[in-house]
Amino acid sequence: MKIAIIGYSGAGKSTLAKRLSKQFDLPLIYLDTIHWKPNWNEREDAESCEVISEFMDENENWVIDGNYRKLLHERRMEEADYIVFFDYPARVCLKRAKQRFKEYAGRNRESMTYGCEEKFDKEFRRWILKDGRDKYKKAAYERIAAKYPEKFIRCKKDEDVEAFVKMLKSKAER
Repeated sequence: MKIAIIGYSGAGKSTLAKRLSKQFDLPLIYLDTIHWKPNWNEREDAESCEVISEFMDENENWVIDGNYRKLLHERRMEEADYIVFFDYPARVCLKRAKQRFKEYAGRNRESMTYGCEEKFDKEFRRWILKDGRDKYKKAAYERIAAKYPEKFIRCKKDEDVEAFVKMLKSKAER
């Protein structure tokens, strides 16, 4: 089973990725840990792509958490059995990002590179509310939905996520 999880910041992508990895014993990679070097320095795309390619080549099944269009995006979407799109409202994402900041303030979360402490600054809030949801990004998600309708799972609320997990569990029990 190969699952690509994409969507808006703060929606819950990493939480679902970790849950699926544990529940179904799937290797997991968080693209944030590949893209970012300590102190919020960006890694070269070619280097990141090499790491992701190795991960995909070495694992028959996987969960990949993150967007990053420059990081083997087409390959990830093509090879995934399921593409889970977290299409949560901005206000929900902002609230969850704030909660995450309170939980991890001054330290790292598992889904982020060591040395990249959790932040909830003006730039990140703007990303959640505006820049990360501009018409180009929305159009990109819709192109994925149109290209892969049979495996595109749109989650707009927690109940959608639970229905997806229930479906996976049902398939795994067969």
